[in-house]
Amino acid sequence: MLDPIVAFFARMLGAIRRGLGLVFAWIAWPFLAGHGWYRQRNWIVKAPLALLVLLLAGLYGYFLVQTQSWTGFNTQYIANYKLADRKAAGQDLTPEPAATATPPATAATPRRCETSAIVDVTADLIDFNVNRNAWISSMLLFKLGLFGMSWDDTPFLDNKASFQRGVNQAVRRTSIELVDSLGRVRGTSGINSDLQNARGNLQFDESSWYFGFQPFGPKTPTPSYYRAAINSLRKFNVDLGACNATFDGRADNLIEFIDRISNDLGSTSDVLAERSENHNFGWFDTRADDRFWFAYGQLYGYYGILSAAGADFSKVIAERNVGALWGDTMKQFQAALRIQPFIVSNGREDGFIMPSHLATMGFYILRVRSNLVETRAVLGGR
Repeated sequence: MLDPIVAFFARMLGAIRRGLGLVFAWIAWPFLAGHGWYRQRNWIVKAPLALLVLLLAGLYGYFLVQTQSWTGFNTQYIANYKLADRKAAGQDLTPEPAATATPPATAATPRRCETSAIVDVTADLIDFNVNRNAWISSMLLFKLGLFGMSWDDTPFLDNKASFQRGVNQAVRRTSIELVDSLGRVRGTSGINSDLQNARGNLQFDESSWYFGFQPFGPKTPTPSYYRAAINSLRKFNVDLGACNATFDGRADNLIEFIDRISNDLGSTSDVLAERSENHNFGWFDTRADDRFWFAYGQLYGYYGILSAAGADFSKVIAERNVGALWGDTMKQFQAALRIQPFIVSNGREDGFIMPSHLATMGFYILRVRSNLVETRAVLGGR
């Protein structure tokens, strides 16, 4: 009775063994051929080649460490901001002068306003991507790939890059909304130059290195642009804290912000669904991990940004009585971020052996999106 099951596992293990043998032979062949050629050369050729091999070994060692080390990764990172203690963004915090019969002849107390938690979290997410960690997508060895094959087309060393791009997607969307609506008073006021600079820098190509071919010539690498965006965002918050900038915390701005995020998450859920339905090769789908960790990074970014929005729009949330619904949405984010498989599998949804992590992630994204849509409806009075 158990013979068919035993035979199935035996065939599967045999196929895995043969596949690994072919992969090893494919990887080892250039090195074996090169070793034979190298032994026949004199020291004038051997010395530079040996130095080159040592340099490549060091670079690949550094690359391996950077792709596997996720410095500062913490799904509860939002607790560091103590958002419950913050007022609505832009609220005047200047203390009222004490009433006395003869006020002292002192300089006027400088005005203070509450800074934006959204801006703080956005700047810190960029810092997490490019300062506390290396930005993988623009590293030379990531661009060169595995013997010319893109790392995204392999099951190796690309999860962190996909996660970073997912976080960056959330950051980019937020920077656009800060410029277009949150950092100005309605559509007729001027655009804040710091937020404009941050948005421009964050739209830069994610994979730029020091040199490129399109166009040909030297370039500024991607992390430099993103670091400039951090400085611009922090400068905006300094000006906002001094009451010299604007954060427009109206209900319609929050509704629009939620709409944009919902649409963004809806697009990602469609990508997950397409991959899950049409490429369900279980553990052998080499692009499943890219889709999964991009979606995970996007949720990781939006969890912090929307938690911060709860503080920046605290007046609106209290007035419209959506606090409980907002809290439920954050719980859905937390539930999604608890899914951290060691190996991402893209099996059939009704599969017995290989799970469908893409379908699971898509389910949680739709749960989050459903809560956001409901929150938006309540805020809009529907």
